[in-house]
Amino acid sequence: MKPAICVDVGSTCTKACLVDLESGRLVRRAEVPTTADTDVLTGLDAAVAAVGGAGELFVCSSAGGGLRLAVVGYEALVTAEAGHRVGLSAGAQVVHVAAGPLDGRAVAALRAARPDVILLVGGTDGGDGEVLLHNARRLGTARLRVPVVLAGNAEVRGQAAALLTDRRVPVTVTGNVLPRIGVLDPGPARAAIRQVFLRHVIGGKRLSRGGRFAALVRAATPDAVLAGVELLADRCGAGVLVVDVGGATTDVYSALVPDAELETGPRRDVAGTLWRSRTVEGDLGVGVGAPGVVAAAAAERLPAPEIGGGRPYDAATDRQLAATAAMIALRRHARGHSAGPGLPRTGGRDLRDVRLVIGSGGVLRHGGGDAVLAAVLGDTAGGWAAPVTARRVVDAQYVLAAAGLLAGAYPVAAAGLVDALSAASPDG
Repeated sequence: MKPAICVDVGSTCTKACLVDLESGRLVRRAEVPTTADTDVLTGLDAAVAAVGGAGELFVCSSAGGGLRLAVVGYEALVTAEAGHRVGLSAGAQVVHVAAGPLDGRAVAALRAARPDVILLVGGTDGGDGEVLLHNARRLGTARLRVPVVLAGNAEVRGQAAALLTDRRVPVTVTGNVLPRIGVLDPGPARAAIRQVFLRHVIGGKRLSRGGRFAALVRAATPDAVLAGVELLADRCGAGVLVVDVGGATTDVYSALVPDAELETGPRRDVAGTLWRSRTVEGDLGVGVGAPGVVAAAAAERLPAPEIGGGRPYDAATDRQLAATAAMIALRRHARGHSAGPGLPRTGGRDLRDVRLVIGSGGVLRHGGGDAVLAAVLGDTAGGWAAPVTARRVVDAQYVLAAAGLLAGAYPVAAAGLVDALSAASPDG
């Protein structure tokens, strides 16, 4: 056996999988509390030891809140929206979106959002470059001390980068997220955000003493999971939907089969269509996010459990919270969102042709996950169309992140992990 150990350092738990790289077989897994209050390496090393301790190490992390991204774009419905979608696909929590020329008030709001990285976009290639240059100049003088990924108009990118570097702002220049109206190109910006996350953010979280942890981490956890979802969709040749209910947030990932009419026809989205995408709901969870579930349920006219001021809840309450959080998160993912008051919803997803629905998160993995998914897919009053004929599976062994971590270097092993997941029984 040729072993590898894939580790996800989460905010609550650190999960490790021992994988046979030759067969793609999951050999053993373990889960320990994340030791963020002292040094995350303590928990990481304990998880590695629990699965055997030998093998090439692949690590992703969402500890310390993961990656906080702000998007600064040209206009709300086009480049700023395109940047928002790309940021989510890169595994970030998009904490702020600004559109148009930045002024003092806009810079103050950006600062208050406390981003780890700023994605600066604006203009299609060859289009208007004045807003991008203005915003680069304003960010350069704002003294935010936040690294910038510059992914805007190719004709003025060099000038915009110089405005930032002249002010000693760390800047990574990459391809335009929206080179033409309706054409969304997430790959270059997604890769650049990943590199900035590894270079600037992991070490800056002060999760560990020394540089070993920063050197080990290869991706933000949601970025790794989306890579695993993409691989699974490619292997299945059909649409895949994943809902991951955590203690503080609920993430939804979808990988759909591209529709040529939606890309080129009269109904195309001016901000482009991401066929593999993610949304994150920062107000929905079964732990610290439970009050947000109750509030969101009231807004959606859904029943929600009564919760007290303390934890833990009983298993039945946890399952009801998980089902409600998943249902609301899927409604939002499918319906899309509005970039501001009075603006139309954009970025919605047609999930009717999805053939595989996967549940993840502690509550779902520890029993009752299929019942949670069944309740979610039975939602008929949320303004979205649920998958018509889809199998339900629970990622009980938590292999999607591991598959995403291995996909680049060991595609055969990664494929073995997702193939086993797609063939699993409904409760994992």
